[in-house]
Amino acid sequence: MSDTPRIAVIGGGRMGEAIVAGLVSAGAVRPEDITVAEPNAPRHAVFSAHGVACVVDGHDAVAGADYVIFAVKPQVIDAVIAHVADDVPSGAVVVSIAAGMSCARLESLLPVGTPVVRVMPNTPAMVGEGMSVLSGGTETSVEQLEAVRVLFEALGKAIVLDERYQDAATAISGSGPAYVALFIDALARAGVRQGLSRDVAQLLATQTLRGTVELLERTGKHPEELVDAVSSPGGTTIAAIEALEANGLRAGVSAAVAAAVKRSKELGS
Repeated sequence: MSDTPRIAVIGGGRMGEAIVAGLVSAGAVRPEDITVAEPNAPRHAVFSAHGVACVVDGHDAVAGADYVIFAVKPQVIDAVIAHVADDVPSGAVVVSIAAGMSCARLESLLPVGTPVVRVMPNTPAMVGEGMSVLSGGTETSVEQLEAVRVLFEALGKAIVLDERYQDAATAISGSGPAYVALFIDALARAGVRQGLSRDVAQLLATQTLRGTVELLERTGKHPEELVDAVSSPGGTTIAAIEALEANGLRAGVSAAVAAAVKRSKELGS
């Protein structure tokens, strides 16, 4: 493997873009060492803006690659891997971000002995605040797994977990940005309903969320401690908390995560 790793990204959708944008902006990989394969020609301009090469066919992307990242949906990954499997360089590490796709299944689609790493990143990787969870296959060495973790660490935070936890991680961090965005939108809309302008309501909601996350990280407090600290007896916050609980906030979140885990398992089968 070269000192400056060459990366092929198969799939130029939102997550492929997030990975490329994150690696380039962090300086983890030189733009000239990344090639993206994306059949949708209009998407090529997105990657050209990051200084990376973009081709139509995966065959043209994988040659000479040290890492081949499959950033495609689970419904098509079997066909996509089959299309380029014989061209993946010997010794290259194959990385998949397809939800639900086990390392064993990925290994079965590739030449025997191919090292495989399953990763679940998320879209905040585009701004260097991603969360990625990695699991290695049976042919993947500790050193190879750590090398991939370091790559994804450039996109935010990256941890290695036993593969049996991947579906749960997918449901929390992989799908989580949508839950958070939905909550921010609901909070902002509630503010508009109370007479605030949309711009002001969204600023209040987003900055409050950002500040709360920072506060939790810096203090190391459990979220419940912060809830108690803000909830003065007989005050506005405790009234709001009671309303959220009465309307099933915790139950709704739990149900959402369970539904995402179920769907991840279905995709993998």
